[in-house]
Amino acid sequence: METLDDLFRRLDQLNDIGASLSSERNISLLLEKIVIAAKQITRADGGTLYLLSDDRRHLHFEIVRTNSLCLAFGGASGMPTSGKFPDLPLYRDDGTANNGMVAAYAAITGNTVNIADAYQADGFDFSGTRQFDAGTGYRSQSFLTVPMKDHEGEIIGVLQLINALNPTTGGVTEFSPADQRLAESLASQAAIALSNRQLVQQLEALFESFIKLINLAIDEKSPYTGGHCQRVPELTMMLAEAAAATREGPLADFRLTDKDRYELRIAALLHDCGKVTTPVHVVDKATKLQTIYDRIHLIDTRFEVVRRDAEVRQWKNVAGGMAPGDAERDYRAFCEKLLADRDILRRANIGSEKMSDEDIAHVRRIATDYRWRNADGADVPFLSADELENLSIRAGTLTRAERDIINHHIVATIRMLEQLPWPRHLRNVPEYAGGHHERMDGKGYPKGLKREDMSWQARIMGIADIFEALTAKDRPYKDGKQLSDALAILNRFSQNGHIDPDLHAVFVEGEVFRRYAERFLEGRQIDC
Repeated sequence: METLDDLFRRLDQLNDIGASLSSERNISLLLEKIVIAAKQITRADGGTLYLLSDDRRHLHFEIVRTNSLCLAFGGASGMPTSGKFPDLPLYRDDGTANNGMVAAYAAITGNTVNIADAYQADGFDFSGTRQFDAGTGYRSQSFLTVPMKDHEGEIIGVLQLINALNPTTGGVTEFSPADQRLAESLASQAAIALSNRQLVQQLEALFESFIKLINLAIDEKSPYTGGHCQRVPELTMMLAEAAAATREGPLADFRLTDKDRYELRIAALLHDCGKVTTPVHVVDKATKLQTIYDRIHLIDTRFEVVRRDAEVRQWKNVAGGMAPGDAERDYRAFCEKLLADRDILRRANIGSEKMSDEDIAHVRRIATDYRWRNADGADVPFLSADELENLSIRAGTLTRAERDIINHHIVATIRMLEQLPWPRHLRNVPEYAGGHHERMDGKGYPKGLKREDMSWQARIMGIADIFEALTAKDRPYKDGKQLSDALAILNRFSQNGHIDPDLHAVFVEGEVFRRYAERFLEGRQIDC
């Protein structure tokens, strides 16, 4: 008979178990802890934990443990239960309750079932148990089957314990009333711990879904930035893991917990959320003259107007006494120059190559060489001031004002993220997400932070953002760079104070770039 001291000892175990369960974040390990704790507290040889399916019509084996058979499935065992143990149906094909199976009965009725000997029990079908015993030489005798109810009284699973062991003789005995009460108490605590963990995961999933919703909105505005929002988090985490694995140098003490990883991933997913405020015609500006449409076609039309004016002038000259041959020669020479100048503006509009001083001088000459009459009949310069400014952009397709608009997205990102009531484990998200355009030398934006002012995580995101942009193959204004070219640029950035040199060393020496390239770059880009 159990002494009072033994009972108090088991109650202390129950309290310790409750505290342990509440701290476990991994659901699979939490389920395993529940079974192991239940087996310990009731001195059971075996234990099984079932969870109710989403449609509430089946019980799924999650954890299976039997000490004497060295049987372990689910949890940290590395042996999945799926395929090994079929789900238990709660209802038969005709819709009636499957009360013949003890675990199903407990789930349907919410009642605990305590059976001293399965081979002599009435009302339940233990044919599957007998078949298992016949195949293993085991003798399943006593069963304690306890429904698991959450804080709302809903059944979420079933805890089943098999073969209570006598602490003195080690022989199989029935589960005592004290065993049953302890198991029911543990099942209640476990169910609440499990439902709390599931609720946290559901809230995290909902939160991440909102983040993905923001990225989808950006994606719908511009498929170019949408791909960026998906790839930067992947590269960020690759570099972060490589940095955390470093055991020497300045990064020797850098470590990441699971919470740290989650915080950094959330920040990476949100690092460009401010782009929802950026006008789409600026984000997607593929050519220098593009607004909602590419205005180079307006320029082409003007060239045609100027050509026709020249043709009219030719015949007027002939009518005024000029030799037709001379008029024709002047006209053709003019058209030749006109077509050459049109090609110059077309090339300048693309913005794929850096323009020299000579190139810009050509554009300005064209702006003054020709005049045309607009729809109002007014004689106006061939290029407007805005068109001349855009066609004179030295590199890329954005004017200074448009680049300021693009750069403002990081200010918007910081403002948006600082408005949110971040929980303690995510409080650094605004700093990480808002620092990826800062530079180590203090010349970045928007705050002009220096290296010592920034966390490792923010510096990691800076490298990930740059490398993704260099190699991205879905930008409207450029092709993705070859891997060797991107690495060369990144090396210059490391030397001139743009990015962190220690993280750059990890990026290169740890071949983070290669793992990223294999997943996200085209074969033609991987040249080293």
